[in-house]
Amino acid sequence: MFTPMVAGGVVFPGLFLLSKNTLQRLPQLRWEEADAVIVSARLVSSVQAIMASTAGYIVSTSCKHIIDDQHWLSSAYTQFAVPYFIYDIYAMFLCHWHKHQVKGHGGEDGTPKALGSTWAVVRGYLHKEFLMVLHHATMVLVCFPLSVVWRQGKGDFFLGCMLMAEVSTPFVCLGKILIQYKQQHTLLHKVNGALMLLSFLCCRVLLFPYLYWAYGRHAGLPLLSVPLAIPAHVNLGAALLLAPQLYWFFLICRGACRLFRPRGSPPTSPCQTQD
Repeated sequence: MFTPMVAGGVVFPGLFLLSKNTLQRLPQLRWEEADAVIVSARLVSSVQAIMASTAGYIVSTSCKHIIDDQHWLSSAYTQFAVPYFIYDIYAMFLCHWHKHQVKGHGGEDGTPKALGSTWAVVRGYLHKEFLMVLHHATMVLVCFPLSVVWRQGKGDFFLGCMLMAEVSTPFVCLGKILIQYKQQHTLLHKVNGALMLLSFLCCRVLLFPYLYWAYGRHAGLPLLSVPLAIPAHVNLGAALLLAPQLYWFFLICRGACRLFRPRGSPPTSPCQTQD
């Protein structure tokens, strides 16, 4: 079990450091540390997402029997990805830290002005990224043990489908990078926004109805009868996983309304809800 976890613990932080040092040291680039950290964190997230969705596609298409069929990649990648979520909590904090410094709250050498300022940054980070930190902690402390112990080798098809939820992540990361460099009004940003909206809807929001439909097809049940035919704790778990996806999808839709709204239009639309 520990070999994939050790590999993940080396690959994700190692890729982050490699990207960060390359962006800072290449003579053609010479990026500032803040830019290098933020872009490198997005790059690692995108790489992980591509790996996870690829693994999920292989697993889900290989399992003809959605309950009993197994694929070695399901357990291997689950173990491999655990260190990523731990690393990403720290990477997100580094991004928040450097944004805080850029806003002029740090000392001349880039360090906090006081210990109180350090705790203020930590509190600000936890407040801003609370849902994402909670999501990552849940993946490590709840979902991983359940996938290893509770499943007992069954349901690899469903796990593979859940891994494919990461399809939308590269679009999310690219969108954040484009915003960081003030490219909100470019065609690339608009195309990426449309792809992000579509991929998030299909691979994260509609994923759960699809999983219920797939089980209903397997069990010979209509879709609306599936929630009554499966254990209550499964419905509860699905609801808890779906809830943040709906919230993030709402934020994406609100951003899309702002992005595609014609310039100069009066601010009367609900899409203009303040952050």
